[in-house]
Amino acid sequence: MSSQDEQFPAAAAPEAAAASADEGMTWWYRWLCRIAGVIGGMSCACAGLWNCVTINPLNIAAGVWMMLNAFVLFLCEAPFCCQFIEFANAVSARADRLRAWQKAAFYCGMAVFPVVLSLTLTTLFGNAVAFATGVLYGLSALGKKGDAISYARIHQQQKQMDEEKLTGSLEGQA
Repeated sequence: MSSQDEQFPAAAAPEAAAASADEGMTWWYRWLCRIAGVIGGMSCACAGLWNCVTINPLNIAAGVWMMLNAFVLFLCEAPFCCQFIEFANAVSARADRLRAWQKAAFYCGMAVFPVVLSLTLTTLFGNAVAFATGVLYGLSALGKKGDAISYARIHQQQKQMDEEKLTGSLEGQA
């Protein structure tokens, strides 16, 4: 630990928490999720604005919700887009500390609500990328896939245990 870290231990703690939250994600997958979030925010904003140009109140409500989704996605995934907002970096830091499954549930829930409110092609296509961002975070929450050798070893051990149980029950009958 450096002398600067010893002087400011509280400043080093959030960095460690953020690093542990992204522990299971590779750097390229983290960037893929962030880019998908930014593109999802852009698609929500454009489709939400287009959805508001109507006289149907449910479409207007869905469009406003979609623009709110875009704002939240930009705030969480790309805080540099919201530099004019004082609390943008604090919200982004808090969002980075969330687990991947929490982000997945939040983003998917945000994207589903306008579709339930007003089922149109604009809301479907506008929220598709935002929902896909939630799916990407959900997939990262599942963890890494195991290798074939360890799966074969586990299968062999289970097969051996099943054979032992079968021979044990047959010996007990005889």
